[in-house]
Amino acid sequence: MKSNQLQAEVKVEYADALAAELQAALSGEVRFDDGSRALYATDASNYRQVPIGVVVPKTREDVIKTVQLCYKYNAPLLSRGGGTSLAGQCCNVAVLMDFTKYLHAIIEMNPGNRTATVEPGIVLDDIRENAKKYGLTFGPDPATHSHCAIGGMIGNNSCGIHSLLSVNNGLGMRTSDNIEALTILTYEGEIMQVGPTSEEEIEAIIQKGGRKGEIYKKLRNLRDKYGHLIRERFPKIPRRVSGYNLDELLPEKGFNVARALAGTEGTCVTYLAARLKLIPNPAYSVLVVLGYPDVYTAGKQCTDILQFKPIALEGLDDKLLSYLERRDLHTDSLYLFPEGKGWLLVEFPGNSEEEALQKGTQFINYLKAKKDAPSIAFYQDEKKDGCHLENQGIGSRSNGICPRATG
Repeated sequence: MKSNQLQAEVKVEYADALAAELQAALSGEVRFDDGSRALYATDASNYRQVPIGVVVPKTREDVIKTVQLCYKYNAPLLSRGGGTSLAGQCCNVAVLMDFTKYLHAIIEMNPGNRTATVEPGIVLDDIRENAKKYGLTFGPDPATHSHCAIGGMIGNNSCGIHSLLSVNNGLGMRTSDNIEALTILTYEGEIMQVGPTSEEEIEAIIQKGGRKGEIYKKLRNLRDKYGHLIRERFPKIPRRVSGYNLDELLPEKGFNVARALAGTEGTCVTYLAARLKLIPNPAYSVLVVLGYPDVYTAGKQCTDILQFKPIALEGLDDKLLSYLERRDLHTDSLYLFPEGKGWLLVEFPGNSEEEALQKGTQFINYLKAKKDAPSIAFYQDEKKDGCHLENQGIGSRSNGICPRATG
């Protein structure tokens, strides 16, 4: 018998009793029926794990009671965001909590401090639309930004094409680098706010005792025992999102428990709220699309391009475009790519239209002066009359006309 099947059969023994207690205790939705379990068995990956049951909490108290009852029955627990995970992070033989239906509020938008405190079920674009009113934004933005939830982004430590915007503003690419604090709930029911902690604060928490003191003592001991190995062996790459961020517990990182918990995919705690760091949102931008003989040649240019401080850098190959052609998807836009079999999309910001154009033009002139210059297409989003495309290409497939501008 497969382990997943065995797990599922073991859970059935207490599933009915757990469902009954949840139904009596919660104001939200308790779904242990076969249809709901099948519905929540998948995410955007190829994995399928049928949950024990589904809870859609309506209030924070519902979340607390759900965790309490799962702890009572020793039931596995999984928090689910928008279901956009590509590696099965939203699937498990567990009691699955869906935060997106009810727990999606902006608790506080503080433009003075450039922070936003939000509930875990809020969709990223809802945060960005509200922050945009103050000229701010949240840097990390996965391709699924219109429907991924911030709780899932924290759990997966997401990045996204515009994560370079965070880097240019002194933060890092990852969601963890853009978190100021988290309000968390442990499996035993302890609620605490975590973030950067000085050595004096750590000692005070430990001396105070209780479950939080016990946890912090063990975390400090872990840091002190393995700190040298963490410094030595953790790879120094900006998008390291796999595994646990033990390096965030180092003294030089400020013993930041919030950032250490980002990327743990719900295996340690339940997120109740997050205070996010916001950054200035550029008023204008231009897009330069570069065409290369293949995607490998394109990839080799990335380091060179970063010196110009773009706010976005994305690569793709001809296979993706051929799939679009084969399925007759967005074929009216394929001519916008300059000649090549591998492409880089490079976006530059500006506080004014002129500043953005100047940065884009300076970058293009740099490329044209190089040997084996790529084919180039240049786009300007003017917000007034669509977009402007200037064909800078060498044998570009583009005809120099933007369909949005011509209608």
